[in-house]
Amino acid sequence: MNRVKVGIIGGGLMGKEAASAFGRWFTLEDHPVIPELVAVCDLNPKVLEWYKKIPTVKLLTTEVEELLDEESIEVVYVAVPHHLHESLYSKVLQAGKDLLAEKPFGIDLAAARAILHTADQLGRFVRCSSEFPFMPGAQRAFKAAMAADFGQIIQIRSGFLHSSDMDPDKPINWKRQVKYCGETGVMGDLGMHALHLPLRLGFYPKKVFAQLQNIYHQRPDGKGGMANCDTWDNAMLYTEVEVRGTSVPMNLEMKRLAPGETNTWYIEIDGTDNGVRFSTKSPKTLWTFHREKEQSWKRTDLGFNSVFPTITGGIFEPGFPDIFQQMLAAFFMERAGLLGEGFGCVTPLEAVMSQEIFAAAGISHQLGKSVAMENQKINEKI
Repeated sequence: MNRVKVGIIGGGLMGKEAASAFGRWFTLEDHPVIPELVAVCDLNPKVLEWYKKIPTVKLLTTEVEELLDEESIEVVYVAVPHHLHESLYSKVLQAGKDLLAEKPFGIDLAAARAILHTADQLGRFVRCSSEFPFMPGAQRAFKAAMAADFGQIIQIRSGFLHSSDMDPDKPINWKRQVKYCGETGVMGDLGMHALHLPLRLGFYPKKVFAQLQNIYHQRPDGKGGMANCDTWDNAMLYTEVEVRGTSVPMNLEMKRLAPGETNTWYIEIDGTDNGVRFSTKSPKTLWTFHREKEQSWKRTDLGFNSVFPTITGGIFEPGFPDIFQQMLAAFFMERAGLLGEGFGCVTPLEAVMSQEIFAAAGISHQLGKSVAMENQKINEKI
């Protein structure tokens, strides 16, 4: 077994999820890499207190440089607000560490390209987080899309929905402020989840028409007053992709205000001959369509058939901690050169592509019309 020492920068919600996944690593069957969490950095000493219960953690610090100076650390997971991505990701890479980044891979397109350039220059292994495509149903949908002859594809739909901001009295946080979250707003926050599978399948838009909404312009500031919310709450992107020489509509939906939705991720590809759809709202259910004399969708109930086998029986259902661990398993497997043709985490190129789409969406909204994607030469790593 190959042991890899890991550090975390940003010990909040996602940092704790990563620590939990590492702590349950023995539940994976015969994974060839064993990550060991040894250091955590967070600006808030109270956040670090939680990590004292983890026996492998030897360093708790409020100083990024102290963590990066630890020579034994090979991989760093960084989960911080978007405005810190470019600076911290670059520091991790320049310290000779490999990086598991959080989306959207920089506060804007320029930052994403700069991070990609630094990673390429230094030859570091970098991937970006996107957990939901590691649901068994999402994986089945992806495999069906790779294998199926859809005939002529009619439409592609992908999205990620929250209802966490429905309450207007919810206090403001960094995700509702451009200076921390970026002008892309909800697209930067949720868009990578919606784009991971489409981009992996080669569906890159030629055109984008965006409808963006800032629904609550103010929220309580937590100090008895009100603060301005200047990010987008909801985004609908109506895009056009080319499949076998034919233009196909691809709709991308990202919402923080979607009534009744709690982390609902979905993908649907409809064709004249075959189709597939999956949503985390019904996590056990995969829907497939095969054109016959009588047209119908077939429902298949799925179990715990994860990409990387675990001790959990197939009759059970996966949850977010399980797919987060699956994503990490893919990261370490690919880093070790053992993933082969398996499904991996978001690549830096895919992260930059997503930022290109978000930038085009912003222009579309400003102009009130569809805009053509710039002919960005991604492979030249601008």
